[in-house]
Amino acid sequence: MVAPLSFQTIRQLISDVEIPSRLGHYPAELVQAVYRYGAPVGSTILHLPQADRLMPLARQRINEDETRGHSCPSGMAFLADELTGSRGRFQRSWYAPPGGLWLTLVMANTLLPESMRLYPLAAGMACCEAIRSYGIDARVKWVNDVHVSGRKICGVLCESFTSSTFAEEYVLIGVGLNVNNLPFPAELGATAVSMKEILGCDTELTSFAARLLAKFSWSFGLLCHDEAQRLAADDGSGAQLPDSLLLAGWRELSDSVGRKVWFGFDVQRQPQYQAEVLGLAPDGGIVLRHLESGGEIVEHSGELLYID
Repeated sequence: MVAPLSFQTIRQLISDVEIPSRLGHYPAELVQAVYRYGAPVGSTILHLPQADRLMPLARQRINEDETRGHSCPSGMAFLADELTGSRGRFQRSWYAPPGGLWLTLVMANTLLPESMRLYPLAAGMACCEAIRSYGIDARVKWVNDVHVSGRKICGVLCESFTSSTFAEEYVLIGVGLNVNNLPFPAELGATAVSMKEILGCDTELTSFAARLLAKFSWSFGLLCHDEAQRLAADDGSGAQLPDSLLLAGWRELSDSVGRKVWFGFDVQRQPQYQAEVLGLAPDGGIVLRHLESGGEIVEHSGELLYID
């Protein structure tokens, strides 16, 4: 069960732990700027003992706030101890019992479309970093599945949403993360894993939730910082634009490049073709080499299934 968590707790964690850690890799001015961009994450936190699903609750809250004459706070987090009707992409069921971390984040979108489409990568990066901070060798599989030795430990679902009254655009980020939940149903036993199974002990859920939101503050802050840097450097020619720090961070956490994969929009039910992953495109697409034709393809939606 997640005990009450406050915005102040997250900010304190960022100040005491996250910023000193980032300073080992980035200049102080950049670190401060990124965390200013990411500051709204966790601004309001709603904790529920049980819910059917959190995405519909987030959409409902956005519209209710606007009915009252104000906008939903950006960075609002919905946490539940248990979900009874959760599902992932393509309506796949997601097992969400007590012991896991079930979260939906609401971010008011202020980004251009080319930056907004990178939210899923930023979300996967934050989840992977949070798990790795507990000594677990987690990796990101494009776009944002997080796995440990091929077994899924975290799933992320991102949706855009336009509010009904003010027509404001939001990004909703749903996260299901296996922390202390064990055992899994028989049909998931070979493909899912939890932190408890790996570590051999429980992880304190409130502390983990704070750590995860602090990681989101960094990755979403990086997304905004990257856009600001590119806009400032863009002279209209598109030349000499700075490299994306977000995508560089994602590449360091991913094990997708070099893998043989099945690609498909719903790869479990309808795999389309086999390919080798060549890299990550600057716009977040995955660069593939078709194994049969040898042609190079950049895909911007869909998913991968490792076959090697």
